[in-house]
Amino acid sequence: MPTRSVPAASPPKAPAAAAGAGAAVAPKSQPQKALDKLGLRRDIDLALHLPLRYEDETRITRLADARDGDMVQIEAQVTHSEITFRPRRQLRVTVDDGSDTCVLRFINFYPAHQKTLSVGARVRVRGEIRGGFVSREMVHPSFRAAGGELATALTPVYPTVAGLPQAYLRKAVLGGLARADLAETLPAEFLSKNLPQPLSSLREALQFLHHPTPDVMLATLEDRSHPAWQRLKAEELLAQQLSQLQARRVRAAMRAPPLRSPVHGPQCTLQEQLLERLPFRLTAAQQRVGSEIAADLTRNVPMHRLLQGDVGSGKTVVAALAAARCMDAGWQCALMAPTEILAEQHFRKLIGWLEPLGIQTAWLTGSQKAKERREALAMIESGAAGLVVGTHAVIQDKVIFKNLALAIIDEQHRFGVAQRLALRSKMSEGGEEPHLLMMTATPIPRTLAMSYYADLDVSTIDELPPGRTPIVTKVVSEARRDEVVERIRSQLAEGRQVYWVCPLIEESESVDLINATQTHEALSAALPGTQVGLLHSRMPPAEKKAVMALFTSGQLGVLVSTTVIEVGVDVPNASLMVIEHAERFGLSQLHQLRGRVGRGAAASACVLLYSTGDAPRLGETARARLKAMVETQDGFEIARRDLEIRGPGEFLGARQSGAPLLRFADLATDTELLAWARSLAPVMLDKYPELAQRHILRWLGGKAEFLKA
Repeated sequence: MPTRSVPAASPPKAPAAAAGAGAAVAPKSQPQKALDKLGLRRDIDLALHLPLRYEDETRITRLADARDGDMVQIEAQVTHSEITFRPRRQLRVTVDDGSDTCVLRFINFYPAHQKTLSVGARVRVRGEIRGGFVSREMVHPSFRAAGGELATALTPVYPTVAGLPQAYLRKAVLGGLARADLAETLPAEFLSKNLPQPLSSLREALQFLHHPTPDVMLATLEDRSHPAWQRLKAEELLAQQLSQLQARRVRAAMRAPPLRSPVHGPQCTLQEQLLERLPFRLTAAQQRVGSEIAADLTRNVPMHRLLQGDVGSGKTVVAALAAARCMDAGWQCALMAPTEILAEQHFRKLIGWLEPLGIQTAWLTGSQKAKERREALAMIESGAAGLVVGTHAVIQDKVIFKNLALAIIDEQHRFGVAQRLALRSKMSEGGEEPHLLMMTATPIPRTLAMSYYADLDVSTIDELPPGRTPIVTKVVSEARRDEVVERIRSQLAEGRQVYWVCPLIEESESVDLINATQTHEALSAALPGTQVGLLHSRMPPAEKKAVMALFTSGQLGVLVSTTVIEVGVDVPNASLMVIEHAERFGLSQLHQLRGRVGRGAAASACVLLYSTGDAPRLGETARARLKAMVETQDGFEIARRDLEIRGPGEFLGARQSGAPLLRFADLATDTELLAWARSLAPVMLDKYPELAQRHILRWLGGKAEFLKA
């Protein structure tokens, strides 16, 4: 490989936290706590903590040769030093290297600065050369007394947090790199198979990336195309594919109850009865994914399937058919949704479909009265309730199922891994697992399905039911708010209803609630004779329920709400959605909110009301999001653009684990490496199981655990 590693002379003694030594017997220092905060607990974690950028301290540049904007290191003598007070207190130091002079300017400084930079001292200074009004200058450069040998490699600058100086972190990383077990885990045959360029060993790659030689092309480090980067990305992707394939195989070895409908004689199965009672026909896509799920449920291996479909594509009825198959086989089914509004939406639909077929449904939420809750718990434990619908309350310890066999989780990305595992643990039969169906209205782009969701079977509803009307999307400045209110009047005059959504951001929750309340008051005043409702997350559940009931029944003309109506609310008469401060919302969330209208026959519109605040224009990311909303209503295209804008870690909420699986590889550009890892993961697990385990442990530590969910 063309990279050259820089041999380290005896590495400095690493800090105790880096070695993991002494932590149990002595309180941790501030830097040690900061290392913990960065997740740098093992030697391998430190070795894999790579620089953000590099500083070139390998050469001295003459001031006469430096151009404006260059980052240079000079060696010069201090000829003048003074504290000035115009326009504010600052230290100004003039240095001369024999070819030219330069002013060093410090706005924050200490007596130690003045001592090192006293007149006559010879210093080594590194900073960006700027053309000042009178002479050239450096603002807040790094400096030290001149002398000593120049560095032989580029100096790394690492990602850090408060309380963790670069000098401490560099020593810790160097120590971790020296101690870490970097023995080869890739079989030799893997290194020659379909890799885009030759790769060195992992140790050589890491040595090089921590201390690159000065002759390296910095662009290849910055865009991660250098062979040393390729080696790291290949190993990381292989670890991800190995862990997910392993999770899939572990599940394949588990047992679940096969859910086969009993022979009813002339009587139809529950599924057939349900299909007969539905007031609509299933789309071809719904029939296809329904068959995929039904096939899984008849096997004695736990289903682990993600059902994805755009807003309004009809995932609930597919879930209802799966639940009917489960209950027809004599088992219980649980459906868990992230909010009470969404859970109740499901509850109402499912009761309407299933109760006439003789199915009893239990309702569980945290806001229930004690008596209702006791009755629901008794029905669940006795098995009288074939279907249980609710929020997080479904997974509490007091909830005991008689024979749970199917767990359905809606908007699965809104639940943490621990919560999904807790629902699976509700299976009471010895040694068996429930089947798991997860649903999402945020489609997963193909590259993510191949990597982050490689352990899942994915079913896709890729068509909308007939009768859904297209939604016109307009981006409108806050300055035209009066025109938007006029548009609302015209919709109300036609007997339509309107949503007005205000943002709710945790850091400023109280401010945003005031905003929602003020918007409610302003619209009530601007629309006399119209009932305007207000809905937000701090309202008691009973009050939320009452407001939603009034809007659903048509008694409220306008509903001012925070994002609690993001998913699940279905009011066909609502034809206009106004999203205030649309620039604050994520693309997926904007698409979800837009999906609340266009559910009836009337032409529908979504108005994205934006404000630039004190800035002259919207930021680039916000503009890209709003542009995507105007250009497409396709949830899969929205998801693709969302991935481009945010990157996979944020798109997935780091698969709701708090720790991203991929730090180095980029799914948009490393498709060849991903294909290499996907093809070799099964070979490695089969032929080299011990190496595979070492590889997973090195790269993921305990993070592979959450794949079980």
